[in-house]
Amino acid sequence: MPSRRSPTRSLPFLPLLLGAALSFADVLTAPPARAQDAPSAERWAAIEAEARGQTVYWNAWGGDATINRYIDWVAERVDERFDVEVVHVKVDDAAAAVSRVIAEKSAGNVDDGAIDLVWINGENFAAMKRHELLYGPFASLLPNFELTTPAANPEVVTDFTLPTEGYESPWGKAQLTFYVDAERVQAPPGSMAALLDWARAHPGRFTYPLVPDFLGTTFLKQGLIALTEDPSVLAEPASAHDVAAVTAPLWDFLDALHPHLWREGRDFPSGGPELKRLMGDGELSLAFTFNPSEPAAAVAAHRLPPSTRSYVLDGGTLGNVHFVAIPFNAAHKAGAMVLANFLLSPEAQARKQDIAVWGDPTVLDMDALTPEQRAAFDVDDASPARLPPEALGRLLPEPHPSWMEALEAGWLARYGDG
Repeated sequence: MPSRRSPTRSLPFLPLLLGAALSFADVLTAPPARAQDAPSAERWAAIEAEARGQTVYWNAWGGDATINRYIDWVAERVDERFDVEVVHVKVDDAAAAVSRVIAEKSAGNVDDGAIDLVWINGENFAAMKRHELLYGPFASLLPNFELTTPAANPEVVTDFTLPTEGYESPWGKAQLTFYVDAERVQAPPGSMAALLDWARAHPGRFTYPLVPDFLGTTFLKQGLIALTEDPSVLAEPASAHDVAAVTAPLWDFLDALHPHLWREGRDFPSGGPELKRLMGDGELSLAFTFNPSEPAAAVAAHRLPPSTRSYVLDGGTLGNVHFVAIPFNAAHKAGAMVLANFLLSPEAQARKQDIAVWGDPTVLDMDALTPEQRAAFDVDDASPARLPPEALGRLLPEPHPSWMEALEAGWLARYGDG
């Protein structure tokens, strides 16, 4: 692991900081009420000053080259503007980061953790919150957080039904989006039941990623919402219900579907990138992603055919917000907050949403931006592969995180290699 730069090297404005009424240590240790009462400009100036010279180790999924390039761009800007080095620690699953922090806590490491920021949501956030592994609340300390207008947009302060309570900062949105090669598929299936019929009529032309890959698990959750008798129970902990009874329709569906999948359901793609490659190679005619802009971005990059079209199921599809969080024992909390704040800047959010860069939807409220800031988000793209804006309104809420754990365990018991 690269060496951290010293967070205590001399700063040209150190005398000013020493004379400030509110120090960075005050910000980190004060109760939330005191932190809120402090003047925001003074509070944030202390955080930015402490962050200078720090190296932030950001544990984030590294499975997509497009996302990795965006994170590289973020790292360059944060280093140039704030003198904070960002190291992208590529992980296959955020659960590995959670396990690392749990191990550090068990070993008594309470102030020199290896992870400064982590890209998480769902069951990983729930696990970190349950084990008291999170620093905060910090989100309200970020000047750009108010641009999300949380009072009017509860999804930026709710993670898989759980209130974030300031222990996470949002930085992107996702919605399950299906896409087809329109030259091969004239009438794409509009429901999970119709998908089974379509797969029977077109064997080998559809599949889903190997569980517990997050996109594979997302497909299971979509199926559970669509097929279970009473979807409202999914907002509650799985332990409060008969899991076998609630999930039985899903397993019946998959039992019927698997023989008609790519490679007859004996093998599964490793994740979204491989699923997209199979579409690009013509092995599949129907696939899905959790990024509504990804099909259009892939067409623009010549990774999918121009005949690609995007859509959501008739009753809507699963959607959520993804967040970043700071472990309780992060060694460089100030630098992590500076990075989290930059991720919420109009500049970073507009670039992230550009399909030529990534295409990940913004979490900012356009009404909270200036006309000049909003202009950066204007879409001058008539790509027929882009999901129509009105389709994004048909969003289904995530189940309680415990259902994800139950689904993954059930899937592996039935279809895993043992």
